[in-house]
This record gives sequence, C-alpha cells and structure tokens, in this order.
Amino acid sequence: MKLNQIHHTADLCVVGGGMAGLCAAVAAARGGSRVILMQERPMLGGNASSEIRMWVCGADGKNNRETGIIEEIALENLWRNPEKRYPLWDVLLLDVARREKNLTLLLNCSCCDAEMDGSRIVSVTGWQMTTQSWHTVRAAYFADCSGDSILAPLTGAAYRVGRESADEFGESVSVTAADRQTMGMSCLMQARFDPHTTSRFVPQPGATQMTPEMIALRRPHMERSSENFWYLELGGNRDSIADTETLRDELIALALGMWDWVKNSGEVEDADHWHLEFLGILPGKRESRRMMGPYIMTQGDVLSGGHFDDVIAYGGWPLDDHHPDGFYHKGNPNTWGKTPAPYGIPYRCLYSANIDNLFFAGRNISMTHAAMSSTRVMATCALLGEAVGTAANIAREFGLTPDGVYREQIALLQARLMENGCFLPGIRRDTSAARAAELTCDGPADALENLRNGADRCNHTYGEADEGCTCPAGATITYRFAPRTVEQVHIAFDSDLDRVTLPGDKCERRHGMRANLLPDAPVMHLPLTLVRAYKLWGLRPDGSRVLLAEDDANRRQIVNAVPGEPLCGLALTLGADYGGNDRLHLFSFDFR
Repeated sequence: MKLNQIHHTADLCVVGGGMAGLCAAVAAARGGSRVILMQERPMLGGNASSEIRMWVCGADGKNNRETGIIEEIALENLWRNPEKRYPLWDVLLLDVARREKNLTLLLNCSCCDAEMDGSRIVSVTGWQMTTQSWHTVRAAYFADCSGDSILAPLTGAAYRVGRESADEFGESVSVTAADRQTMGMSCLMQARFDPHTTSRFVPQPGATQMTPEMIALRRPHMERSSENFWYLELGGNRDSIADTETLRDELIALALGMWDWVKNSGEVEDADHWHLEFLGILPGKRESRRMMGPYIMTQGDVLSGGHFDDVIAYGGWPLDDHHPDGFYHKGNPNTWGKTPAPYGIPYRCLYSANIDNLFFAGRNISMTHAAMSSTRVMATCALLGEAVGTAANIAREFGLTPDGVYREQIALLQARLMENGCFLPGIRRDTSAARAAELTCDGPADALENLRNGADRCNHTYGEADEGCTCPAGATITYRFAPRTVEQVHIAFDSDLDRVTLPGDKCERRHGMRANLLPDAPVMHLPLTLVRAYKLWGLRPDGSRVLLAEDDANRRQIVNAVPGEPLCGLALTLGADYGGNDRLHLFSFDFR
C-alpha cells in the first residue's frame, strides 16, 4: 500500500507559517490569490507561538509601532485574550488564517522537495506527519518564509550563511575574515510567582551546573516582567541547522541548570514561591541561511536611514548582534547599536537573484549579518511578509515576475500597502479624490483637513505636528461631491501606537504576550483612544444608506469597498471610543 499523494494548485505557495509567512499568506489571499500555506508545526506563529514564546518585537521609538496585518492581530489579541494566555494566542493566529476563503492551510507539513524547470520553481512537496500523506503544491509563485530558507538548497537559490568581513561592505564590525558563525538559539523559560504556594525543584542529572562566573553576566532578574531568559543561548559557533537536535538537548540542560540556581542557590529572594510554568523544548532560532536578492542591505543602509525608492517596509530594532559563543561567551551576550528608527527596507531584498518566481520574507531576506541583527525581529518580519503577499498579487494580476513588479509596478505595490494600513516612512497616500471634495463636520473639529492629508499616524518622518483630527463624540464628518462612483473608503482610527492607555509597566504595554508571570500582572484592554462605534454612510441623490456600521469595533484600519452606484457624498458618524472620551481622535477618512 502506497502512502497518499495529494496534489494542489495555487497562485502562491508560502512555505513557513511564522509571523512573516502568516502575513504573506493573508495579504495574498485578501488580494484574490489562491494561497497554500505549508507549515511544519501544528500551529502558526513560529518563534511567537506557545512552543517557543519569543516576543513579537519591532521598531523602537515613539509612534513607530508596526501597522497593517500585524496591528490587526495585536488589537484582536487585546480584545479576545486580555490575560495574555498562550492557548488563546495560538487559536487566534489559526483563526486569522482560516477566515480567508482563498487560503488553504497545510499544518504539520514539512517541505522537503522541489521540482524545477530551469530557473523557475514548478512545485514543492511536503510530508504531513499527521495524515501520513505527501502534499505537492504547483504554483505560479513561491515565498520562502521558513526562517531556515529550506527552498535555498532545494532549488539552488543563492544564499549566504554567517558573518561578512568588515571590508566587504565597509561595515563597522569586528570580523576581519568572513566566517560561517551566526547568532545562536534559545529554549526560553516562563516563571510564575505565587505568594500563596511554594514548590521545590530537584534538577535532572544532566542539568548544567551553574558557577558564579556563569551567573556574573547572565544573572536573572526574577522581579521583572521582562525576564524571559533569552540569554540561555547556544549554537552560533556551530551549524545552526544541522546541529539543532544536539543543541536542543544542551539548551534544555542549560535551562534546567539556571532554574536550579534560581530555586536552590539561596541568592533569589522568595525562591520557594517561584514556579516553572514553561520550558521550551523547541529552540527559538535567530539566524541561519539568508537568501540573496538583487540588492543586499547592509549595516550602512540601516544607519543611514534606508532611503530607497522601492521602500516597502521599515525596521527600527537596534543592531542587536549576539555573540556566536552565546551563554559561554566571556563578555556581554550581545552588542546593542542604536538605529535611526524607522529606516526603510527595499523591495529588492525580498526576491531571489537567480530563481525567477521566488519571494522570501522574515529573518532570511537579502541582508548582511550585521543588518539582519536589526531586521530579524518578528514585527519587522510581519511587515516584510505583508509586502511579499501584496507583491505576489500584483505579479499575478499583471503576469510579472517578482523582479518585474520592481521594474514596472513598484509604485502600485507601495500604494496598496499604504491603503491597507502599512506605514512607509515619510510617504503619504494619494488622496487627490478626497481633497477635491467639500469636507465639513457638524461639530467643532480640530485639524479637519488632516483627515485627507495621506498620513495615517503621527511620526517624526512627517514632522512633529499631530497628523490626526479630533471631533466630538457623536459628530458626523461629511464629504460632498458631484455624483460619481466611489471604489473604496479608507479610515484610520487612533490605536494608541505607543500603548500609553494600557495598564501595567512598559514591558506589559509594549508586548502582546508575557514572559514572567507576576501576581500583579494587569488584565489588558483595547487602547482607550480606539473608536468603538461608528457608522459610514453613502449619500445618494435620493437619500442616504449605511455602508458599514460597528458597535464593538476592534480595528485601526477600515478599508471598505463601496457598491458601484452613484454617490454624491460620504459621511462618517463617530459614536464612541473605548475610553468614553468626549472628543475622539482619528487620523484618516478619505476615498478613491
């Protein structure tokens, strides 16, 4: 008896279901592409899932939080999962994918083969362990969002591993000769403090014995909500793919040794009340293969602000390079270099230099090791994924290769990303149709014209002024124009990108999930500035009709297609926000 052979056909096959792959698949599916998402784990999220529990980090700095699909997910998590429970987070990510009618999930399916026709991928094949079936996906385009760039060895796509020498790209790094060393991987722990219960810990025989020298630069701060033991890191001085199984065993032993120190060293206050809530068995990986595209982004590009004509995303995490020796490095575990957040990332880093129909997104894009030390964090990777999914739609629509999108439709790619809520530093959306209409508000409005200035947030790349508008609760904002059809209405509410209206300390407000579980951990809620209730009206020559109404909205970005009938105006009635404020703040209300 032969095992099942199942065949699929798609416009885009995404390999890897971390935050980059999920956003790529969702963006493409929403744009009309038939999408297969092949993910080797039983859940989505990659390093952010409950199996690993790394934070979804992104650009540092005021008003730099990532928007688009990743902000949709973050807000829905606050709404559905206010206590930051990992089972609910896992289910949410699955649900985000399953809502898309054009998206088919292949979970527990590990990509292990590819069929080529010259420099073009014809199909990929994965083994699904739960059904004991082979799944072969034929597609016009493929996106490697696997982190480890599995399609590189399977297709012959150009890639690099390791650190470049300082002189190759003129980078300020300490490496004088290129090598294959990378950042390492970690098995994270999650600890819970309970003042009402105690527990003891008896370490397994193989647990690493901690010494004072080991603890000196890696001492846990158990009282902090930010403690997640990320520095329990190994493997950068070995093969970060081939040696993963051995490294996992060593990382578990290291984690157990650290927990033994926490519980039994006598140096941690109230150690009896600390409980080990979680220890990751699957390592979270920081670096392995990096695909090569038409352009390789460097440390210099990051530090100069990334001013590219083909900017499609941005970064802003520090240049956070971890030493290859990891936990056993006799010095600080990482270097921390400030970046000019936000800096632009070019589209040419997101598709293969030598495979005609291959995109990629995540920590594996076309970057030097030094640049990747900043771009690798998951909120940045999510932006890259959304850009790839959107580019794949344009490629399908116009019959282009990924490179053809760059040469012929880069402006359209940028416009669509911004329409769907993504921020491209310093660039404004085209709002010419709205600017030609009459705009009024039936209540006192501050800076009403900002609603059609093409900026969906405040950010220093636009200047220091507030780019939004403040109106009374219950007010109606109205456009009037000669009868015409309207294709789409664009609304951007204020989701408090710096999360100052959320409870807890900075770590709690910034991150969607928790590390240390402390007794005073707050129950979260949606940002108090976010509009909860509103109505969108289409004004017809013979009367008005409601195009969209929500009483429990949890979205920052509203992009609403309008039925193809003549309208002579649009109106937005603002009901209330989550803070019960008398005056509501929003950034955009325009149309095309």
